Amino acid sequence: MRGTIALIGFGEAASTFARCGNWSDGAAAFDIAPDRRAAMEELGVAVGDSVEQALDGASLVLSLVTADQALPVARHCAGLIAKDALFCDMNSVAPGTKREAAQAFEAAGARYVDVAIMAPVSPAHLTVPLNLSGPHAAEAEESLRAAGFARTSVVGDDIGRASAIKLVRSVMVKGLEALTAEMMLAAHAEGVADAVLASLDASEKPSPWAIRADYNLDRMLVHGRRRAAEMAEAAQMLRDLGIDPLMTQNTVARQQALGGLGLTPPPEGLEAKLVAITKTSKGEH
Repeated sequence: MRGTIALIGFGEAASTFARCGNWSDGAAAFDIAPDRRAAMEELGVAVGDSVEQALDGASLVLSLVTADQALPVARHCAGLIAKDALFCDMNSVAPGTKREAAQAFEAAGARYVDVAIMAPVSPAHLTVPLNLSGPHAAEAEESLRAAGFARTSVVGDDIGRASAIKLVRSVMVKGLEALTAEMMLAAHAEGVADAVLASLDASEKPSPWAIRADYNLDRMLVHGRRRAAEMAEAAQMLRDLGIDPLMTQNTVARQQALGGLGLTPPPEGLEAKLVAITKTSKGEH
């Protein structure tokens, strides 16, 4: 079996890329789920009966498996891919996991690239933003663009950097989603949803995130303990409504932790605050 692109894992993302890239004449795929064979056949992608078959002849490998399988799959592929091939690990896993995977490729003399998919694959398809990092990121960017990906960015030479940008950002993005659910469930239960949303609209003051982050840290350092007490009451309200305060209870802990540092916010700005918080939290002076 020969192919220029190998897809390891053929779920929604891989099948979408194959369809939109019209890769039918130059791609092979393998998925552990037998029912994915039909999707491969429908798109004209060569069906691999094993990872080895899918990798045979591939110059570009895209790993798009479940997060728990990302590291085992990478380790398995490290000794199988051609030495001049590029293994693009596009799975949403921790930077440390990507670094572990990269070690297997380094030991095998093969090339590994950390790729982070920075937005939902649908409806963006091949215009979904991709961040790439690692020693071979620039070459991988050329190959990915040749395959049809239109929005790629090399963000550094270190494996894990692309994934760190994605997952740290997800702390905010996915956290806001979870907070929204907790807020709206409570607002609905109390019959105050419209008023709460109107109040949020009225208080919204758009500003760059660097300014917002600096301001938020200031407030927590100065008023964290008082805010923790307020949020403890909010958590109790949620319990009274039969809503588990999963996010709110941990907000109590974070506010209390920063407020309890007894740290006067340094006037130099965001970076100085982060350094001071980190050192004080570790007991450094």
